[in-house]
Amino acid sequence: MAAVRVGTEETRLVVLRGNSASGKSAVAAGLRERFGRGLALVGQDNLRRVVLRERDRPGAANIGLIDLTARYALDAGFHVVVEGILYADHYGDMLAQLRADHRGPSHGYYLDVPFSETLARHATKPIADDVDAAQLRDWYRPQDLLPGGLETVIGADSSLSDTVDRIMNDTGLVHLPAMER
Repeated sequence: MAAVRVGTEETRLVVLRGNSASGKSAVAAGLRERFGRGLALVGQDNLRRVVLRERDRPGAANIGLIDLTARYALDAGFHVVVEGILYADHYGDMLAQLRADHRGPSHGYYLDVPFSETLARHATKPIADDVDAAQLRDWYRPQDLLPGGLETVIGADSSLSDTVDRIMNDTGLVHLPAMER
């Protein structure tokens, strides 16, 4: 089957992956705040847990929904940030195909936070009372990188501001105008 090209040569695709409480959502929100209109956030938690109320498992419906949502936004001229735990064995094929089909620059980042830091950060989240340390341990996958070395690993020592700055610069978003929508 022939590839279906998506987006334009100007649209940027950014994939932010990492374990729970690694800072993915905060980084995505920081990118949106810094860029302004024209940057679509495609959050795994929103589509999987809120829209579909689905468990994370191989072949689940949210994988296709994330893909379709990102493709739609890219085709509409938005820059897209796909963010979530996005386990490599569940989401890797979809992310690789999305990246291959995207006409513009694509960038991947893995936020690498040790489990001890994950626990500390999780304690500050609204779901802290609903998800305990044992569940976090079950979800935690150290260095769950996608094959091919396509992700930039960002450690826990990088502040939120530094991480947002880095991604804005790496992707060229810092030099692009926001949309007038």
